Amino acid sequence: MPADPSTNPSEPPERGAGWVAPLCWSAVALEGFDLVVLGVVLSPMLRDGVWGLTPATGSLISVVGLLGVMVGALTIGTITDIIGRRRTMLLTVVGFSVLTLLCAFAPDPWTFGVLRFLAGLGLGGVLPVAIALVNEYARQGKGGSATTVLMTGYHAGAVLTALLGIVVIPAMGWRAMFVIGALPALVLVPLILRHLPESASFLRERAGGGRTAHERNPVTILFRGGYLRATIAFWVSSFMGLLLVYGLNTWLPEIMRRAGYPLGAALALLLVLNVGAVLGLLVAGQVANRIGTRRAVVAWFAAAALFLALLTVRLPGIGVYVGVLLAGVFVFSAQVLVYAYVSQLYPAAARGTAIGAASGVGRLGAISGPLIGGALLTAGIAYPWGFYIFAAVAALGGIAVAAVAVTGTRAAA
Repeated sequence: MPADPSTNPSEPPERGAGWVAPLCWSAVALEGFDLVVLGVVLSPMLRDGVWGLTPATGSLISVVGLLGVMVGALTIGTITDIIGRRRTMLLTVVGFSVLTLLCAFAPDPWTFGVLRFLAGLGLGGVLPVAIALVNEYARQGKGGSATTVLMTGYHAGAVLTALLGIVVIPAMGWRAMFVIGALPALVLVPLILRHLPESASFLRERAGGGRTAHERNPVTILFRGGYLRATIAFWVSSFMGLLLVYGLNTWLPEIMRRAGYPLGAALALLLVLNVGAVLGLLVAGQVANRIGTRRAVVAWFAAAALFLALLTVRLPGIGVYVGVLLAGVFVFSAQVLVYAYVSQLYPAAARGTAIGAASGVGRLGAISGPLIGGALLTAGIAYPWGFYIFAAVAALGGIAVAAVAVTGTRAAA
């Protein structure tokens, strides 16, 4: 095997395996911080009249950032299959951290929007690299829980952002949030340089000789050798999954308010939804390890459809909180299980590309979810039809995964 310049020559990949999960979790937590920070700072920016921002301008900046994440996922996932996981992780963490820092010094909304787009390129690339690495270093049959535990980092970063916003913005202003978001890279980057090993699976694939150009090209692998059907199915399921995540996180309080619940209860339900998301991540991975990731994904989407449909019934007292909690348990982790299944189905030579493509196409769903919810609210039919539509979306996600052929899977079925 030729020497790999992206690895530490004094430390074989196996010796650094214990560092993979915590370093990838930390990188995903930083991604969670950076993707949520805009929502935290927009309200005070609008209140203080920064740059004359309007809600429409703020929404445009948010969409531009999400487009950057989409492009980053689609492109950097392929890059990691070409230059390696370790080097790509370094590039993405350094890139989005530097650009996040620059956001603190943006002089106008246009510069701010461009910086958010460029930061999104790195943010979109972190997840494909991290999922590929933790799956390649997970113990046999533990890929499902490895992925779901990894994704708790995203929620930890999001919660930390909200808490810091409460403390930091009144005392130091909104710009300080972007400075704080960039600082952890000063610790994380040296740790990645010193301890993160290159993927042994990637090294074996790259060392393999005698393959054709098509077999070496990670993009063509997605559409050849029986993977075409799975690729399309994963794109559909990721679109549906992220439509649910972003649609519900954006509009659940307002939909519940239209259903007649008081504002305080509607906001509390959003918190309950995300508590359910964390519980779901912890449970889903264990279930996937036991029954297989494919079966777990289908079951999780089906349960999400059921509990979303049940929210059309106006439940009394604590019943609505239980219903929203259970919806959160299944909605959020269904999408994460899709990523786990992708990482298990494709060969190492195309694993990053496959995860990145699913994540990138899914970002179109992330943009569509809030738009659909807003349209339903404008039309005055968000309750109950919003939940019927979200339930149908979940059902379509499950059907798409069920259509993936079991043959050829390595560990998912």
